Amino acid sequence: MIDKFRPILFAEDNPFDAELTLRALASANISNEVVHVVDGVGAMDFLRCEGAFTGRPPLHPVLVLLDIKMPRMDGLDVLRAIREDSKLKFIPVVMLTSSREDQDLLSTYKQGTNAYVVKPVKFTDFLVAIKEIGIFWGLVNETPIQED
Repeated sequence: MIDKFRPILFAEDNPFDAELTLRALASANISNEVVHVVDGVGAMDFLRCEGAFTGRPPLHPVLVLLDIKMPRMDGLDVLRAIREDSKLKFIPVVMLTSSREDQDLLSTYKQGTNAYVVKPVKFTDFLVAIKEIGIFWGLVNETPIQED
């Protein structure tokens, strides 16, 4: 049985976008814990139970929300690392970005993203988009049972 209450990993370096996203997920009554990190290194530390996340329960997140442009390690590098790791490769990854660049869209799909969502500019549209992402990927979508 799949535990729908595994955490959501959210990697976003912009504090304003991070706060909006966290509020939108909370207002959608998503029961999953949301773990926010500010860069790709933090995301990989969480996924691999390293660094600040050493000793955390080794459950994979139900979803990874990634911004593309982040310091130290960008979202594309994180996505590539997830897809190349046999223990992580089936985790759903949604790119949540401000970029409307065709190259970014194409690159993320080539690397194996599950979805590419451009952050809506209007606040109400942003809230709706985040709620729908959280509900679909956190509650509706089924993922394989984690292998060790």
